[in-house]
Amino acid sequence: MASFDLEWAGLKQQAAGGPEMHLASAAPDGASGGGGGGNGDLTSDKAVWNRASKDLAGLSTRVKGGVGALETGQKGAALAGVESAAAQAELYQSWKTYLDSLAGKCTSLQGPLEKAGQGQYENDEAIKGGFAQIDAQYKDTPATGGSDGSR
Repeated sequence: MASFDLEWAGLKQQAAGGPEMHLASAAPDGASGGGGGGNGDLTSDKAVWNRASKDLAGLSTRVKGGVGALETGQKGAALAGVESAAAQAELYQSWKTYLDSLAGKCTSLQGPLEKAGQGQYENDEAIKGGFAQIDAQYKDTPATGGSDGSR
């Protein structure tokens, strides 16, 4: 194990290189492993956000199906004459509450995920549009010696 002083010196040396942001899923430049194999650039894709939203909808549906199966199984439980019936009923209610909450959370997150993707898409388009306006307004002057590039 490295001493505190060595570890601290290493951290200070890393910090001296300037602030950087690294994503756990993106491999650093020139690295072949350790991350998700990305190129290190942060990108956003509206389709990915929409897919995440749809996946949450599917998860919510499956969780609700699990709650239904849990309820069906509970109907067959005998409460009278069984010593563990009270503990089983408490466990059932605990799981039902948890799963209902999980399904609700999945459903609640769907809209914000779609809005995040749409917002980033709109922001990207607005930025592109802004640069396009500047390019249209400030055209480069023709090259000296003609515009065909021959000399």
